Amino acid sequence: MSDLLQLRDVSLSFKGVKAVNALSFSVATGEICALIGPNGAGKSSLLNVINGVYRADTGDIVFNGARFGAIHPQKAALLGIGRTFQHNALFHRLTVRENVLAGLSRRGTATFLENIFRFGRDGAERRRFIDRADEIIAFLHLDRHAETVVSKLSYGMQKRVDLARALAAAPKLLLLDEPMAGMNQEEKQEMSRVIAEVNRSFGTTIVLIEHDVGIVLNLASHVVVLDYGRKVADGTPDEVRNNPDVIAAYLGTVH
Repeated sequence: MSDLLQLRDVSLSFKGVKAVNALSFSVATGEICALIGPNGAGKSSLLNVINGVYRADTGDIVFNGARFGAIHPQKAALLGIGRTFQHNALFHRLTVRENVLAGLSRRGTATFLENIFRFGRDGAERRRFIDRADEIIAFLHLDRHAETVVSKLSYGMQKRVDLARALAAAPKLLLLDEPMAGMNQEEKQEMSRVIAEVNRSFGTTIVLIEHDVGIVLNLASHVVVLDYGRKVADGTPDEVRNNPDVIAAYLGTVH
């Protein structure tokens, strides 16, 4: 299996403090890779480097065969890198469908004037986007909420809308920043099943951050452990589970 994503000696500092320290690892096409580690380990900063929110001080990223040291978030999205955030970045006054449609905005080919005056490519493009949004909404079992204003949904359902919006553009790589944060155990198990189904049904390569180690070790096929921006371990769930350094630092008595 080929690698979709490679990080090569990537470093990132904030005011002299290393958030990511000479980090290298690869993510194979079609796998679910989990990043774990304590708060401040550099996990979210790393996702921000991959999708262009931050520019690395040093190092290279290779995505789908293309190498870059820095990339603009819009270019990253067009290349096929999708992203959700730890705190929902949804439009809370818009409906579920409108939020999911927002995830397709960068895929539009109609001009600003065509959109405003509803002529040319606007009509066909709008119908195509609505069909795609409804497909993803149905896949994530959000059908009955399609016309619901997002602010009226539970936090767990909002997380699912955030995932739907990221999926709408059919990304090759999906970066999930704590998709289960704030959920109870039942909601976490359900979201875990949803993520696994996305991976199986669409073949989407997924890199996710999650603090619930039990969930991670059952969901991911590849786990990377970070500590203060350094890589502590990199391997299968069993390899990480049985790594003495990881056990001592992170897992404790978790089975």
